[in-house]
Amino acid sequence: MLHKTGSRALEDEGLTTQQWAVLGALSRPQAEAGMKLGDLARYLMVSRQNLAGVVGRLERDGRVESAPDPQDGRSRLIRLTAGGRQVWQKKALPKIHAYYDQALDGFSINDIVHSLHYLLKMLENMERIDAADGEEEE
Repeated sequence: MLHKTGSRALEDEGLTTQQWAVLGALSRPQAEAGMKLGDLARYLMVSRQNLAGVVGRLERDGRVESAPDPQDGRSRLIRLTAGGRQVWQKKALPKIHAYYDQALDGFSINDIVHSLHYLLKMLENMERIDAADGEEEE
């Protein structure tokens, strides 16, 4: 439902929820110089394979670019283009904020705090499951 309704909120900008996650991650000050695909995948908690397609579409649309990593010539850094930053800051963010305002309509601050608490607790459990699955595969 998040993907369906969130993508609809940004359809005029041609962005899906996966693309907005990438633009959001790359818009952070600590990512200004760019991020390696693997680091971005870990940050977003998605597979490199799934992320590669999303990044490829964003690159095709001129919203991100990749360049050689100056510290590791074998790696490439993905970063926002000026156009991508403009789309993120001026067009996408206001629509994302409006979307979440609608999605959280009727929630008190207390409701939001409790919801976040439980979502973070569930994330911790999922990370524990993922780590245990990784150990079994070795």
